[in-house]
Formats: sequence, structure tokens, C-alpha cells
Amino acid sequence: MQATDELRKEHHGIQLMLQVLGVLGRKLGANEPVEQAHLDRMMEFFTVFVDHCHHGKEEEYLFPALEAVGVPREGGPIGVMLNEHARGRVLVVGMQEALSALRAGDAAAKAAFASIAEEYQTLLLQHIDKENSVLFVLAADKLDGNKDAELFQAFERLEEERIGQGTHEQFHAFLEQMVRLYLR
Repeated sequence: MQATDELRKEHHGIQLMLQVLGVLGRKLGANEPVEQAHLDRMMEFFTVFVDHCHHGKEEEYLFPALEAVGVPREGGPIGVMLNEHARGRVLVVGMQEALSALRAGDAAAKAAFASIAEEYQTLLLQHIDKENSVLFVLAADKLDGNKDAELFQAFERLEEERIGQGTHEQFHAFLEQMVRLYLR
């Protein structure tokens, strides 16, 4: 298994959670009730799992490995990915702020959350497609087996150090619960 295969698996889970986000955003936008705890845990998923763990693997290990074999940071796919990671962080903060306003009784925050959620969903779905179809193909072509094995080990270490042992599994259990509740 290549290191990018692990990232592709994570992409699949992220895509499912983005579908759930779309459902919940539409419900909020239509003034339908949504379980606050689900929204809060989803924001944790996007902050901890997507950004700290998944994007951390890419930014701290995969992208530098690609740069080391001649893939430029600026003017190429790495720069695009980094800009999209940064935009995603801004959108997650916006969703968190909208949820805080909603908890404080601001009814307009529902529409704000729905709008930001839709933008985040669109951004990440397009981002994942670019990584799967361009960046990971490039990595498979440019990185040798030793470097790939090194990346795989680095990904495992980052996950354990960054989010802790068992947290990945907890997020997947939450994801499965959300899929059962909102996508089936």
C-alpha cells in the first residue's frame, strides 16, 4: 500500500462527512431542527481530523517530499493545495462562529452557517478531486518505494502524536453514525 492510498482512504471518509454537512446545512437553512451536538462534533472532525491530521500529513511530509524531487511549491499543484487548505481553515472558523452565534440566539446564524457550509463542501470536494487525480498520481510517479515507505511511517507517527491513539477510530465511528442518521 502506498502512502497516498492512506490519504485516499481518508478522502473517502471526508467526502462522506461533507455530504452530511450538506444535509445539515440545508436543514439549518430551511429552519429545520438539527442536533447541536452533531454540529459541534462535526466541527471537531473538520478541525482535528481533516486539518490537523490529514492536511498535516500532506503539508509536513508529502508536499516537502514532492518538492525534494523537483515539484515546485509555487506555480504548481502544491501551491494550489496549500491555498485551498488555508481557505478551508477560514471557512471552518466561520462555521464555528456561526454556531456560536446560533447558540447565543442569533437566528440569522442559521443562514450564515448554511452558506459557509456549502462553500466549504464545494471547496473540499473539488480539492479532493484535484489531489486524487493530479497530486497523488504525481507522487506515485515521482517518489520511489523507500520514500513512500518513509512517508507511510511518518503519517502513522503524525497521527499518533497529533490526534492520539484511537482518535482516528473514534472519528470513523462518529462518521458512521452520521451516515446512518443523515444519508440513509
